[in-house]
Amino acid sequence: MKNYICIPVISLFLLLIIPTKVYAYKYGLGSCLDQDREQSIWSSIEKEDLDGFIFLGDNVYGDMPSGKLSKMEKAYKTQKTRLPKWLMNEKEILAIWDDHDFGLNDGGGDYSLKKVAEKMFLNFWNIPNSDPRRVREGIYFKKSKNIEGVEIEIIGLDTRYFRSKLKGKKNAYKQNKDFEATILGKDQWIWLESSISNSNADIIVILSSIQILATNHPYEKWNNFPIERNRLLKFIANAAKKRTVIAITGDRHKSGIYQNKDFVEITASSLNKSGSKTKETDPLLIDKIYPVKNFGVLNIEPSKNKITVSIHDKNGLELNSKIIDIH
Repeated sequence: MKNYICIPVISLFLLLIIPTKVYAYKYGLGSCLDQDREQSIWSSIEKEDLDGFIFLGDNVYGDMPSGKLSKMEKAYKTQKTRLPKWLMNEKEILAIWDDHDFGLNDGGGDYSLKKVAEKMFLNFWNIPNSDPRRVREGIYFKKSKNIEGVEIEIIGLDTRYFRSKLKGKKNAYKQNKDFEATILGKDQWIWLESSISNSNADIIVILSSIQILATNHPYEKWNNFPIERNRLLKFIANAAKKRTVIAITGDRHKSGIYQNKDFVEITASSLNKSGSKTKETDPLLIDKIYPVKNFGVLNIEPSKNKITVSIHDKNGLELNSKIIDIH
């Protein structure tokens, strides 16, 4: 009889002394997802046991040279049938847009159908009517989370709706140094600065469709508007004195991890449209870029005082990673 009594007592003792699984939060990251191409990468992403997924733009390819949105409507209908149910029904989804789901390749604030495109975007991602995005211009947003007692704020930027015209030719853009030139526009800048200045978050995650830190390549990037980029970098530098800041970007059809003295940026692109094999370097690039089909992972583990960003190929093989200490 004593032996039978000991078994539950021992089990209870083991439960008390053996640590239970610590709760963390893991996002998948990706961009550039053509609705008409194969999407086998989702099987590898599913194995990561994610809590959510962040779409970083070009989530469909619905743009046309004319700017008309008839292709966009069809693209969304197709993509709705192709995104896996385990993702859309079971995971947290966050999304920003880039040019191909904005409506015009390399398009900006002068695009005439941007309001219509915005409504299509919000409807596709099931943004509720109570959300501020439903009543203001631009798809920028913020979302707060508490993970293991650590406050996290995710800030999604709109780098399309308000952006001034690019200078130079396509794929050979030059810097627009006009003082009035903008990426975010006046209202979004006020919102961004207020959001971060008034935030009590320990970790801030900034989502931008175009790259922030990269400067060497001739395509779209924040450095095409150096005054705007410097403003953003100074603001992040000030915020990073008291908290951890991470930037997540897409657009490039190439992935990479970048770092300056204030924050790490991971570029996760592309889910099913790999980029050119041309060699590319950058002063702030860690290791190298990966012009293959890929996805990123943002793994937040406050109990371990760390965040890990990583890049994985279509088979799930890790290509590069960076551990970031939480301040």
